[in-house]
Amino acid sequence: MSIANALQEIATLDLFAESVRPEAFVGRPFYFDFSRMKVLSNDHWKEKVGGIAAGSFLVAVYDDAGDNPEVVLLRVLGPTGLPTDSDVVAAMVDHYKENAALDSSPSGLDSYTRYEFQFSGLDCRVLGSFFRGEESTEFGADVDNFYGPNNYSIYRPSGRLLEYIVNFRDGKAIPGGSGDQRIGEVRYASSRRHRAAESVPVYVSALDYLGKRTALFGMTRTGKSNTLKKVIQATADLADPNVEPVGQIVFDVNGEYANDNQQDEGTAIYQLYGEHVTRYSILDKEGFRVMKLNFYRDLLAGFEMLRSSLQTDSTVYTQAFMNVDLEEPAPDDRSATTRHGRRVACYKAILFEAGFPPSGQSIFFQGRREINDAVGIDPSGGVTPEQAGTWFKWVWENYATDPFFTNYRNNNGREWAEEDLVTLMRFLTRKPQPGGQASYAGFRKLIPSRQLHTNTVQEPFEDEVVGLLRDGKIVIIDLSQGDPTIQRVYADRLCASIFKEAMGRFIQNQEANYIQLYFEEAHNLFPKKNESDLTLIYNRIAKEGAKLRLGLIYATQEVSSISSNVLKNTQNWFVSHLNNQDELREIAKYYDFEDFVESLRRATDKGFIRMKTYSNAFIVPVQIDRFSAVPS
Repeated sequence: MSIANALQEIATLDLFAESVRPEAFVGRPFYFDFSRMKVLSNDHWKEKVGGIAAGSFLVAVYDDAGDNPEVVLLRVLGPTGLPTDSDVVAAMVDHYKENAALDSSPSGLDSYTRYEFQFSGLDCRVLGSFFRGEESTEFGADVDNFYGPNNYSIYRPSGRLLEYIVNFRDGKAIPGGSGDQRIGEVRYASSRRHRAAESVPVYVSALDYLGKRTALFGMTRTGKSNTLKKVIQATADLADPNVEPVGQIVFDVNGEYANDNQQDEGTAIYQLYGEHVTRYSILDKEGFRVMKLNFYRDLLAGFEMLRSSLQTDSTVYTQAFMNVDLEEPAPDDRSATTRHGRRVACYKAILFEAGFPPSGQSIFFQGRREINDAVGIDPSGGVTPEQAGTWFKWVWENYATDPFFTNYRNNNGREWAEEDLVTLMRFLTRKPQPGGQASYAGFRKLIPSRQLHTNTVQEPFEDEVVGLLRDGKIVIIDLSQGDPTIQRVYADRLCASIFKEAMGRFIQNQEANYIQLYFEEAHNLFPKKNESDLTLIYNRIAKEGAKLRLGLIYATQEVSSISSNVLKNTQNWFVSHLNNQDELREIAKYYDFEDFVESLRRATDKGFIRMKTYSNAFIVPVQIDRFSAVPS
C-alpha cells in the first residue's frame, strides 16, 4: 500500500470511538494529577492486549464525557506500588513457606488468592490530551483539568488507533501532506515477542527538517548513519509546490556517502541521486571534483584556510602571522598600497618557501633603490616568488645594521618595515631577530597545508559548492582521506561561505531556497560543550540558521561533546543506545527523554530510536527502516 493510501485510510478514524474497545481494556486509574497517572491492572488484562512494555502508550478515556469527549495520552514509565502490596507479599511468602514445608512446588492456590496476586500498578506520565476542536481533533501537550480517577478507563491503543496517535501532527490530525515519508515502525522494547501485532508505521515530515537543527545520538553501529540517510532521502524526495528544491551538503568524514559500501546493499546516496549529486574530495579521484585553492591567486581565501589550520597554535609569532592584514587598502592611499604590496609579496615568498608550487604569475611591488642595488633585484618590474624571497631575506638579515634602515629610522621617526611586514619576514627566515639564528619553525608550519593548494587557475571551490546548493543539488564532501585538522579547515571554510552567502541574501531581502548541512562524527568539528563563543560558525548556524533557511543535521556518539548553544536550539532528536551515565544524564535534560534513560542504556539494538520531531508533541520509540534505493 502506498503512503498516500495508508494515510488516507486512517484519515477518517474517530479517535474517541476507536479508543473505547473492550478487548483493549487494561485497567483503572487510582491516582491522577496534571503530570502523572497511576493505574491498577492485572495479568489477565495485560495478556489480553499482548503485554504492556515500559515506554508504551496508553489512553485514559473519560467515561461520561457526552458531547465533549477527551482522551488523555499516557506513557508507561514502570511499576508503582498498590496500597495492598504489603498484604499480598506477606500472603505470597506464607504460601511459599507452606509449599517448602511440604517439599512441593508452589501450587494449589485457591481462586480468590490467585485473583489477588495478579493485580499490579503502572506508573504513567501524562503526555497530553486529545479533544474535539472546531474543525478537527486537536492535541494539547497537557491537561487543563482532571476529575476523580474513578471516572476514567484505561486502554492500550494498537493498529490504526496507534498509527493515528504516533503520527499526529501539530496543527493537523494526521500526516499525509507533502514531505511525509515512512521512517520505521513503533517499537517499545528490545524483546519483540508481539512484533506482528505491533507493526505500526511511523512517518516523518521532511518539512520538519528544513531550516531546523536535527540531532542523532548513539553509540557506534546503532543506526545513526542509516537514520541520517533516511533523512537525506526524505528531503531529496520532498515534492511541495511551496518549497524550492532543497540543497543538501554532506560532510562525509568516513566516506560512506560518497563511495560504495556494503551497508546500503550497493546503493549509496551518490548512486541513488546520481545526476543530482556532485562529489568533492581532498585528493584527485575519479568521479570527484578536487577541493583546492590557488593560494597565490585566491589570496584572502587561502590565507583564511591557513589561519584555520593554525588556530590551535598558541605561539606568539604564529598568532602574529595569523593576524597580518592582507586586505587591500583604498586605491587612493598610495603609501598604504605600497606597504600592502610588500606584505603580499613577502607572504607569497613564504608560500614558495613552504613548497606551494607557484602559478607562474610575476609578483610586482615597490622596493627601494638602496635595497634593489644591494640585492641585485628590482621587484617593480616583476619577480618570481623565489626572487621575492631572496629580496626579503636580505632585508631581514641586514635590517639592524644597514645604514639605509638606520637613517630611515632616524629621519622619519619610525621603522621602514611596519609590524606586519616584520612578522612576515620572521616567518619567512625563521629568525626572531635580524641577522640571528633560525630558531623558529616559521614557514615549515604551513607544509601540511600544501595539499590544499593547486597552481591552476579555477573558480574557488566554495563558490562552486554554494552555486550547486542554490540549484537544489546534493553535494558530498569526502573528508575520509584528510587528517582531523584538514577536515576542520574544509568544513569550517565551506560552512562560513554558505553562511556568508545566506546572510547576504537575507540582508538584501533576496529569495533563498533551504540548504541542509549534514555532519557525521560531529564531535570532530563542532565546538565543545563549554565553548560559547557565538562567532564560531557552527554556533552561528545553530543560533541564526533558521532565519537564513539553513538546516543543521549532526550525528555523534557523545551528547556532552556538543556545544550547549547547538543543543539548546535543536528541534529534532533521534537517540539510540548510550552506554554512559554522563551522556544519559545529559540527554535527560531535553524534552522527556528522562523517561527512556534506562532503556537507552540497556537496549543495544541497531536502529532502535527514540524520536522527537518538530511537529510531534511527544517522543515516539521507533525501529528505523533500513535505508534502500526505494523509499518505504
